[in-house]
Amino acid sequence: MYFSAAHQETDLHVLQQLIRDHPLGSIITGIPSAKYPFLQLSHIPFVLDIEDACSKVKKGRLRGHLTRQNPQSQAILEALALQPTKDNVLIQEVLIVFQSPDHYVTPKFYTDTKPSTGKVVPTWNYAAVQAYGPAKIFFDSGCPETCKFLDKQLADLSHQSETRIMGYTGGAAPAEWKPTDAPERYIEILKKSIIGIEITINRLEGKFKMSQDKNPNDRQGVIQGFASLRTEGAAAVGEMIRERSELKDKH
Repeated sequence: MYFSAAHQETDLHVLQQLIRDHPLGSIITGIPSAKYPFLQLSHIPFVLDIEDACSKVKKGRLRGHLTRQNPQSQAILEALALQPTKDNVLIQEVLIVFQSPDHYVTPKFYTDTKPSTGKVVPTWNYAAVQAYGPAKIFFDSGCPETCKFLDKQLADLSHQSETRIMGYTGGAAPAEWKPTDAPERYIEILKKSIIGIEITINRLEGKFKMSQDKNPNDRQGVIQGFASLRTEGAAAVGEMIRERSELKDKH
């Protein structure tokens, strides 16, 4: 990822929060194979595990799962069969990309620079986090370790989505759905059709391109411009621009 000084984010907790807020990641692998494409990508939701939430150095682990029939899964399993490793950890590093809502920015929003010099062009605002690391694969449905991992993964991912996204927290709100609400035999069959993935993050990078490089008047113009669009996507990006603008003004 290319970083300019104005857009690079190095605060570990900010990067981790973007993953929590936008858990659907793109997992990218580069695995040599005679049967499958070298580069493959799948969109799957992840659970972020952090042992010490206060730590400024521990990046955490990402847990997810893929359908076994997915060609990316097949390439992963083929690689492990051809080059077995301790604990079924892929030799090749994997990359997972997480991204916030994004939006086109028209030059008309720059209420200061456009009328004074006209030296403005369109751009795109977005925030993204890239996580790199080795991936441990859980694929043997008869192995107790795999069963334990998949049970926890399915339960934690459902809980995360039901509570954080749907707001199903019980009490006055509806109760969350849990895997135990489905027939046990059905879940057992499901687990045999997926493989688990756990990535130990050894590099975490982030970019928040939210008009920080513009002067205060233009930044305010962008915020007001997005508010005028009255769409959910524009409102989400506009709020991130406002937050980034306030951070810049503090420094």
